[in-house]
Amino acid sequence: MEVFIKVLQVLTCFSLLVLVHEFGHFLFAKIFHTRVEKFYLFFNPWFSIFKFRIGETEYGMGWVPFGGYCKIAGMVDESMDTDQMKSEPKPWEYRSKPAWQRLLIIVGGVLMNIVLAIGIYIGITYAWGDSYIRTKDVEHGFMFSEVAHEIGFRDGDKVLSVGGEYVDNYGQIPAVILLDDAREVQVERNGAPVTVTIDTKYIKSMLKDKGFINLRTPFVVGKVLPGGGAAAAGLTEGDSLVAVDGVPMRWFDEFRTAFAEHKGDTAQVTFVRGGERMTAAVPVSAEGQAGIFLAGVNLADIYKISTRQYSFLEAVPVGVERAFTSIGSYLKQLKLIVSPETEAYKSVGGIIAMGNFFPGEWNWLQFWQITALISIMLAVLNILPIPMLDGGHMVFILYEMITRRTPSDKFMERAQLVGMVIVFGIVILANGNDILKLIFN
Repeated sequence: MEVFIKVLQVLTCFSLLVLVHEFGHFLFAKIFHTRVEKFYLFFNPWFSIFKFRIGETEYGMGWVPFGGYCKIAGMVDESMDTDQMKSEPKPWEYRSKPAWQRLLIIVGGVLMNIVLAIGIYIGITYAWGDSYIRTKDVEHGFMFSEVAHEIGFRDGDKVLSVGGEYVDNYGQIPAVILLDDAREVQVERNGAPVTVTIDTKYIKSMLKDKGFINLRTPFVVGKVLPGGGAAAAGLTEGDSLVAVDGVPMRWFDEFRTAFAEHKGDTAQVTFVRGGERMTAAVPVSAEGQAGIFLAGVNLADIYKISTRQYSFLEAVPVGVERAFTSIGSYLKQLKLIVSPETEAYKSVGGIIAMGNFFPGEWNWLQFWQITALISIMLAVLNILPIPMLDGGHMVFILYEMITRRTPSDKFMERAQLVGMVIVFGIVILANGNDILKLIFN
């Protein structure tokens, strides 16, 4: 059922984004009286799931769910239909229109994706408001990953600033470090300020690290691994660990450190069960594991959740700002991806990665957040100056507007072929990464 829900969310999201993008091209084509021959959701080699005609345009749904298309008369596009270019230009054809009109027809898809993202962010802001944990409200510090420990962070550090700026939402701290090139993080450790300097050699590891910074939680037993030390000691689900060897502890990371110090030995673990305080000798493996899975906790019981609701008029500027902030962030991510030393290109994903964006159960807030983000991604990727993409067409039109010279049809055909090779290469890289991750994980 979880896989089905993920697939359903991907198809719903992708269908909406493709329709909106192609509608942008369609809309401007119609405004400038340019004939649209076909408007399709998904590709339809050999046959269509359904199709119908209204006026001069055939509408339909293909069976290959990797995109869609709006076939405009007199345009060299990914269909590589060059026969139409051999006849004299007709008034209703794309190639007969002034350059500025063709430019708007081309960028229409990108504009519509941005408009959609803005609309979604406005809707999210109005319907759900803001709800997050402020960095300054994490009074007992954070728990950090192994990579973060190598950099110099320590469990219990309170983050004061990143790159000299206070980051209000703690969840944005890794993104600020990576995307804003912040190399110094000011923390409070044992009551004193400490500066942690992040060497660029760790960027590659940070990109792969999903748990760089986390909220600290009490150690409540969620599951006991059969045959593990905890099972042998009699610990059960729901037990709350409170001490090791008589030393009081509260947070999961403290117990993790304590177990690591008892590798291949026995730890005297004190826990609370049904209000009664008990102690058991727990054998610890050579890897420092006790065979316990942490239970899920309600963060609202531990941390202050900051919330704010917006009226519709208040939500509009907030939604617009979030959309353009997302555009800026994604452009910075692309900069990381094309930088060989970060090896961020290895994290590029395809259809499987997109599916993993979505949760295993339907959640409207998360669905719309992810859809808005992918809409921004689609807009940015399409505006890249690669032949076959909207950005490639835009570059040729701008060249024509500046030089007053129109690229030949033969040149455009060859450019489309080059663009197809580049785009297919990116698709192969992305989906190949997905397959490799499935194999080696």
